[in-house]
Amino acid sequence: MHNPGTAIPDRFPAEERFAEGAQYIAGRLTRGTSGRTHAVVDPASGEEVLRYELAGTADVDRAVAAAREAFPGWAGTTPGERSDALHRFAAVLADRAEDFARAESLQCGKPLKLSREFDVPGTIDNTAFFAGAARLLQGQSAGEYSGDHTSYIRREPIGVVGSVAPWNYPLQMAAWKVLPAIAAGNTIVLKPAELTPLTSLLFAQAATDAGIPDGVINIVTGTGREAGEHLVGHPDVAMTSFTGSTAVGKRVAEIATATVKRLHLELGGKAPFVVFDDADLEAAAHGAVAGALINTGQDCTAATRAYVQRPLYDAFVERTAALMETVRLGDPFAVGTDLGPLISHVQRDRVAGFVDRARAYARVVTGGEAPGGELAKGAYYRPTLIADAAQDSEVVQSEIFGPVLVVLPFDTDDEGIALANDTPYGLAASAWSRDVYRANRATREIKAGCVWVNDHIPIISEMPHGGYKSSGCGKDMSAYSFEEYTQIKHVMFDNTAVAAKDWHRTVFGDR
Repeated sequence: MHNPGTAIPDRFPAEERFAEGAQYIAGRLTRGTSGRTHAVVDPASGEEVLRYELAGTADVDRAVAAAREAFPGWAGTTPGERSDALHRFAAVLADRAEDFARAESLQCGKPLKLSREFDVPGTIDNTAFFAGAARLLQGQSAGEYSGDHTSYIRREPIGVVGSVAPWNYPLQMAAWKVLPAIAAGNTIVLKPAELTPLTSLLFAQAATDAGIPDGVINIVTGTGREAGEHLVGHPDVAMTSFTGSTAVGKRVAEIATATVKRLHLELGGKAPFVVFDDADLEAAAHGAVAGALINTGQDCTAATRAYVQRPLYDAFVERTAALMETVRLGDPFAVGTDLGPLISHVQRDRVAGFVDRARAYARVVTGGEAPGGELAKGAYYRPTLIADAAQDSEVVQSEIFGPVLVVLPFDTDDEGIALANDTPYGLAASAWSRDVYRANRATREIKAGCVWVNDHIPIISEMPHGGYKSSGCGKDMSAYSFEEYTQIKHVMFDNTAVAAKDWHRTVFGDR
């Protein structure tokens, strides 16, 4: 394998940890067989961290076979046994929290403090939540709805789940997909993004060390076109869960439909941030900066479109720009860093393209450039505020996925809510007002899976995450997510031992 140099292993020794390969099948690391390699690159420095063999279709087949073989045994465990295993899993994750935080920051470029305080604790909390949820695989007691018959409902696991996760929150996305699936008794094959496989592999290893049987969790690290599409279309995969762009989500749905799989999609977002004229301006400006720049804006729930009622518009633009200018870009492992790089130079150039094209029709108030000096080696881009764009413009309608916030004015409450709903997306939104009736109206009428009031971005394990419209279908986290990984069976008993004869007589007469 490639020697990445001397500085990076001090942060996380990826070459040493994954010397046996970057596929995790039936409880062990192994090499991919596609005949091609891929590099994990530190986006802050451009240095190669790990070069590994990509998974091919044969590796996907092996992983699915391992999951299929493990399914009867795992599905046959009691909810209490699965719960105990997940509690042990949470304890292992907690013991290795620093390893996970460093690996996540290294492969993604996010500040270490974000990984330590958000990504890793959130993943441990998710694991503990689903450890409890595993005990609630409840059906429904029913009664005699049809004469001499008793009916009841069973909730059962589906089988092998094939999941595809994105690169922006690789650890949390692995958890969101794996945990509800296995808590319900399914087994899973997860394909992480090829840019960011490290924490998904560590996650699977931690599960094995916690006593979760081999084959219950499998990781195949390959390209979407080869490994991903083969996994989604595999005839032995009963359910597909995908998180990523809406365009790719449509392709996933097309492939999954051919084998009539259960489908779970968490797709793109373009979250509106609606500020009414009675809002706390200072709170809203701080909320906009935090909501827009979380994970360098690479978050499908990030605040991207701020609609500000005209009396507050100019002051909001001025204050938000001033706050953005105080954000410190730097080494993700440095204590004072607020904002790390984008995932790659390709993504940075894509974001810069949106901003550069916007100069022809809008005002770039602050930012709008990559920094120089030492940071020029990485995929950095300055926090950017764009004002006065038209509602139908590219920066308002398209998902940029970078540290860019667009601000537009509105006059009436009706107009503000209509503008908030005027994109194909509906994942998340926020409304800012001191008036409870005004805020409540916004939560009712904004079409999004989550609407925050006087805040933007926090999530909790107990509540669902998922979108409306082109932002997908299905929920992550919460009991709603748990139920998505089950199928419902109606069981009906003849209580008299003669009902079938009576039914036969009714249909066919006396014979």
